[in-house]
Amino acid sequence: MTKSIAIIVADFNNEITGRMLAQAEEEAQKAGANVAKVAHVPGTYDMPLIVATLLEREDVDAAVALGAVIKGETGHDEVVVRVCAKQLSDLSIEFGKPVGMGIIGPGATHAHAQARADGYAKRAVQAALKLIDAQSGAQEE
Repeated sequence: MTKSIAIIVADFNNEITGRMLAQAEEEAQKAGANVAKVAHVPGTYDMPLIVATLLEREDVDAAVALGAVIKGETGHDEVVVRVCAKQLSDLSIEFGKPVGMGIIGPGATHAHAQARADGYAKRAVQAALKLIDAQSGAQEE
């Protein structure tokens, strides 16, 4: 069975997230997975609605969320990442499909995000694909 994923990428901090998207697509191809849809959202906070919409699709086995939330002068980055992470986890359970979280932050500087972009994207795809297998194995009698 060919695994099929949707990738949701935040356009905010596009110089980082654009690179993350390229890495995620490359990792999916390397693993033999199909990318059924790539969806762009304005920012990380905006992801859950589109993740939910894509998890409803029959041709999507899992979603991969990619974003980079850079620390500013307030605690905004912490709020955004915590809220998004909770919502993505809740959606995974609600729809019974994995959501790989490739979101850099909170507390990341621009330099940290640049350094972590490739690894976060690749590991988010790997996690989603491994969870598809784990879920299939758990359903077997």
